[in-house]
Amino acid sequence: MYALKDKYAIAGIGYTDFTAKSGRTVLDLALEAGSKAMADAGVGAADVDGVISYHFNDSVPSIAVATGLGLPEARYAVEFSSGGNAANLIVLSAAAAIEAGLAKTVLCYRAMNGRSGFRLGGGRDMASRGITQFTAPFGWITYPQAMAMWCRRHMIKYGTTSEQMGAVAVSCRNHAQLNERAMMRAPMSLADHQASRMIVEPFHLLDICLESDGACAVLVTKAERARDLKPKPVYIMGGAYGGGPFQGDDLFDAIRWPEHAHNYAKYIANDLWASAGVGPKDIDVAEIYDCFTYSVIMQLEGLGFCKEGEGGAFVQNGRIGLGGEIPVNTHGGLLSEAYIHGFNHVIEAVEQLRGQSGARQVPDAEIALTTAGAMTCGSALVLRN
Repeated sequence: MYALKDKYAIAGIGYTDFTAKSGRTVLDLALEAGSKAMADAGVGAADVDGVISYHFNDSVPSIAVATGLGLPEARYAVEFSSGGNAANLIVLSAAAAIEAGLAKTVLCYRAMNGRSGFRLGGGRDMASRGITQFTAPFGWITYPQAMAMWCRRHMIKYGTTSEQMGAVAVSCRNHAQLNERAMMRAPMSLADHQASRMIVEPFHLLDICLESDGACAVLVTKAERARDLKPKPVYIMGGAYGGGPFQGDDLFDAIRWPEHAHNYAKYIANDLWASAGVGPKDIDVAEIYDCFTYSVIMQLEGLGFCKEGEGGAFVQNGRIGLGGEIPVNTHGGLLSEAYIHGFNHVIEAVEQLRGQSGARQVPDAEIALTTAGAMTCGSALVLRN
């Protein structure tokens, strides 16, 4: 049983515009998102005493954000050196820090100039660490190349098709058309997906997430305190972080993964559902990490929304669209809204549970899932209103 179930809540959310060129510093973006989350909750600087973030040396330290927001006593200011797999981990860590008495109210954020500044997958010393020293000389150095190997294994083992991955992209774009903050709102058909240029086989351009500038932030505090604040609280029912064996010290250590038709989701599913006391059939809306279209398919399988090998068929025929069996990425996801390293999924889950999603609102949404990660490790949250 999850010791923290329903004891903590997300009491405020904030975000900037999502663009391809912000023209602003990452600190400025972080401060805007953070101040908006505090204003949304109706709290001042004196009420916040913790800040948590994650990044790949492409953002600003949590203590700098605490200083910029004027927090008088930052008792807990930390950041994880981690990728999108940590998007839910920092929220779980905020709850754990409060439980341990290290802070009372914690601001969690991710800020990045992911298009106009440091671009993920670029600017790294790719040939001097982990297994990459052996793969980089042969040109295997980018995220699409690494992810393509996982995707291809699923296609070989289960017959998953490019058209099925395209169904994920089209569904996300359909939702983005209803979302004013989405970067990509032009209509997209499956034919458009198939006609987009090949980047790394089997990935077309429209199988790959956006590069975005922007920031998102949420405020975590005790449930009883959240009930006294301005907005409707969203409770943390449960969560999990982890993965399988051979995670190594670098992205490409995944080459040793025992079965590339699985990813982290298969390994955390039991802990996730046990922590929340619910299962896949109880989820009303799911924000599934979609750095690439294939990752949605593998997570739906790993978390038990469908059987292994059936994810490709599962995402077709409107099943993951609004009005479908399980609406997925109702904001347009990382594929069409923005890529804020997965943290915008948490924003969308909260808005859905508050009933604030406008034309893309899932009727009577009570329980939401948000996930982060695509390969060896990842995180997930189950939230409720």
